[in-house]
Amino acid sequence: MKLHLADAPGRYGITGHGPGHVLVNGERHEKPLIVTPDQVLPWPVSSVAELRTEDFTLLVQLPADIVLLGTGDRQLFPGPAILRPLIDARRGFEIMTTAAACRTYNILLNEGRRVAAALFIP
Repeated sequence: MKLHLADAPGRYGITGHGPGHVLVNGERHEKPLIVTPDQVLPWPVSSVAELRTEDFTLLVQLPADIVLLGTGDRQLFPGPAILRPLIDARRGFEIMTTAAACRTYNILLNEGRRVAAALFIP
């Protein structure tokens, strides 16, 4: 699916997604990544089932008020203990499919919100 940003000049927006990829400002990504308005980072994780508490350490360090976790084609929920770094840092977070996380990220970006999306590629 191709997405269009309404108005986010100089920001990293998600411009599309599909099987095996996510496009950030038109650049194709095929491995898990973290997108914020200011940067795109690789996220060295292999699957939702293998997430560990340590995998959220980088997310807590980002200047984001809300973190979106895109879990691929299906909505999968990591256990509460794994999400503890986000809870302890009092970060809002939402868990959804990657497609929904891409759409939600762009909406929050265009509202000027401090958002981060951690995305598994479906």
